[in-house]
Amino acid sequence: MNSTHFITDNFLLQTEIAETLYHKFAKDLPIIDYHNHLSAKKIAENEPVKNITEAWLKEDHYKWRGMRANGIEEIYITGSVSSHKEKFLKWAETVPYTLKNPLFHWTHLELKRYFDIDEILQPSTAEVIYQKANVVLQQKAPAQLLEDMKVEVICTTDDPTDDLKYHIQIAEDGNFYTKVLPTFRADELFFINKEKFLNYIQKLSNGVNFEINTLNDFLKAVDGRIKFFHENGCRISDFGVGEALNIVGFTEEDIAKIFDKKLKGKELSTNEVDKYRSFLFVYLGKKYHEYNWVQQYHLGPIRNNNSLLVEQVGLDAGVDSIGDFPMAEFMSKLFNTLNSTNQLAKTITYNLNPSQNEVFATMMGNFQNSDIPGKMQWGSSWWFLDQKDGMEKQLNTLSNMGLLSRFVGMLTDSRSFLSFPRHEYFRRILCNLIAEDVKNGIVPNDIEFLGKMIQDICYYNALNYFNFEN
Repeated sequence: MNSTHFITDNFLLQTEIAETLYHKFAKDLPIIDYHNHLSAKKIAENEPVKNITEAWLKEDHYKWRGMRANGIEEIYITGSVSSHKEKFLKWAETVPYTLKNPLFHWTHLELKRYFDIDEILQPSTAEVIYQKANVVLQQKAPAQLLEDMKVEVICTTDDPTDDLKYHIQIAEDGNFYTKVLPTFRADELFFINKEKFLNYIQKLSNGVNFEINTLNDFLKAVDGRIKFFHENGCRISDFGVGEALNIVGFTEEDIAKIFDKKLKGKELSTNEVDKYRSFLFVYLGKKYHEYNWVQQYHLGPIRNNNSLLVEQVGLDAGVDSIGDFPMAEFMSKLFNTLNSTNQLAKTITYNLNPSQNEVFATMMGNFQNSDIPGKMQWGSSWWFLDQKDGMEKQLNTLSNMGLLSRFVGMLTDSRSFLSFPRHEYFRRILCNLIAEDVKNGIVPNDIEFLGKMIQDICYYNALNYFNFEN
């Protein structure tokens, strides 16, 4: 495979107009990455990443799936026996087979941007690339890697019981270019149907320093954690349970009895679980509105499909996929309930099933109002969809069903400090898409007008939408 200069200055830019839009308006903008799974601990401690294997392969389910599809033994993917170098060489063996998979683009964008490596990663180049990348990484801690990519803000994903020790440490340090803020990821609060729920309640109780014996105690604890998160910079919540969801009728008396029943170790019916969850969705939604947070809903995965591999590797083994759960009625009932009392917070939804693109895009349009332009956002292409085809479809559907010009843009949803060229990837795709419309006479050939819209989508809309400064 010819291995020189695949990632050129005009990568993905197919016309002169696309080149102008990207290089003049999008290329040099800072990054606001409002949803990711980076470790605040690693940023606070700010020790250099040991090697490119740890930076790239340790928690990257995308690469794991690619390696498995290429027939690589699990020992070289998630195994603890094989060396860092062995794992990297097996990934290098896989990369040529990822051609036309987004992994091929991401891999070489990251090699170019972080390490100035132009060669295609493959067995014949793997040794040299491994050594060159490791030399760079040994000189750059996470904070420097973020600064190099002009990452102004990242929002990590944090459990309500987290003490936010490292977020606090970073904020107090004052020497970090990147603002590192927590996100209130409430999933565990919803798992009342799981055996682990009682242990989680005890963990929550320990965090707030009082016993949780009633629903009122539970809500007091949740309120306290939301206040604590807010005081430490949190302005976003998230939810991402992968299963069918329902909003059903309930009374607070119902919920008190259901909660008490669970605390006594009794099994709950499906209807009782639905009532509890419906109550909690509404309760938390009102709290997010009270604090002027943005609420996020990641909807649609079916998780842990391969039980044999989950047993071998553990949870987050990379065996999740697109589900086909109905989502429209859930969103309609929840948002309408909150909106009917003027307590619907700014909201971003993300769908994993591309057949629901129009469902999500049109649902968000039902609840727009004058609070803020683009209050209800249909979020960027997520997970299996954050590739060229998926992004183009999301951008075109949003254009058809809503206002692309008010879109808050891209995020990484990543655990890797080397993932931020995904913003560049998105920006190039966006500029090329708009340029194609110019070429086809679909939009005016007004470069300054189009350039401002691109800058808004890539940076300024997010800057104005999120409440990070207050």
